[in-house]
Amino acid sequence: MAEFKQEPHRLLVIPGPIEVADDVLYANAHPSMAHTSPEFIPVFGDCIRMIRDVLYTKDAQPFLISGSGTLGWDQASHRTLNLLLWLLNALQVASNLVEPGEDALVLNTGYFGDSFADCLETYGAKVASLKAKVGGVVASDEIEAALKSKRYKIITVTHVDTSTGVLSDIESIAAVVKKVSPETLVILDGVCSVASELIKMDEWGIDVVMTASQKGLGTPPGLSILVASNRAIKTFENRVASPSSYYASWKKWLPIMRAYEQGTAAYFATPPVNLIYAFNASLTTITKSSEVSLEERFKLHKEASRRIKAAAEELGLNQVPHAGNAANAMTALYFPEGYTASDILPRLSAKGVVVAGGLHKDIKDRYFRIGHMGISVVKNSRGDMDKIIDSLRDSMKEARASKQ
Repeated sequence: MAEFKQEPHRLLVIPGPIEVADDVLYANAHPSMAHTSPEFIPVFGDCIRMIRDVLYTKDAQPFLISGSGTLGWDQASHRTLNLLLWLLNALQVASNLVEPGEDALVLNTGYFGDSFADCLETYGAKVASLKAKVGGVVASDEIEAALKSKRYKIITVTHVDTSTGVLSDIESIAAVVKKVSPETLVILDGVCSVASELIKMDEWGIDVVMTASQKGLGTPPGLSILVASNRAIKTFENRVASPSSYYASWKKWLPIMRAYEQGTAAYFATPPVNLIYAFNASLTTITKSSEVSLEERFKLHKEASRRIKAAAEELGLNQVPHAGNAANAMTALYFPEGYTASDILPRLSAKGVVVAGGLHKDIKDRYFRIGHMGISVVKNSRGDMDKIIDSLRDSMKEARASKQ
């Protein structure tokens, strides 16, 4: 490991996948190993235990599932890997917790609110959506009124919608649900927030947190991660109809997760052994580092976010999120009037910085997105934040000069 270094490459600062640490990438290159081997079992078991620490939960049940070939039985093959991982998580919620005809309330702050509603409807749920304006969040009084009007089985919240960079206040939302409709399960899409934004699953009363390996958790793509409260598990166990998915059924996966945590192997579908080794390496750094505690990690993400957003403001770039609604893991910025992606993004790429274009259908060509999470934020010696700011400043200067 002391000799292993990644080859020089452009800095990847999209909202996921993100840069991966050398030790994590090295762990991913572990020799081929049987998923039932005595050496692998504790590695998998430790991952299950450590992800609980990241979410501040004592006994919620993690599900670590590969987007493997069996996923094709439930998913359309034309989807991208990142969306496949998100869909697998949404599929677990839809097929395990919501029975056909039951009501679901979706808080929509962008692209992934639309997708969650679509997934739930596919599995027979009756979906009502509260849709915020682009850059905004759903107001608490709207949520309270909706919960008073009907009994909803679940409410879904996208913590950070990567299409807009909007951060929803999950602590406040969960408090409203607990006050008005305590029987409703709170489902959090934390794909772009876990390990970057503070999430206290037990204290705040969140029933499901779903995420993936390639963002704040600092691991290569390919691992779908979902953590379910005891209440969510009991809801699943008491359902009348059978789960409406084969691959995503907790009936299949719950015995597997429990076996590995207890120190024995079990089989339903092959886990991504090498990726689990990489995930273990990253989780070990996140939860057990002597240099940066978990609490300090969240502070560093806030500071990096402040720096990027302040630099953008100095350059005259306006944020997509409204004031007070911006995520700490990413920044979504409108192009200046008269400029497009072709004026800015290729110049950033030429300077070795890769950012993302727009995703939200209503403003797709008007903005771009910068991810700042994981090792790029936590390890200051890399200088990633300085490189982003300097490259953005120089690119804007060149773009403006080209227009004159």
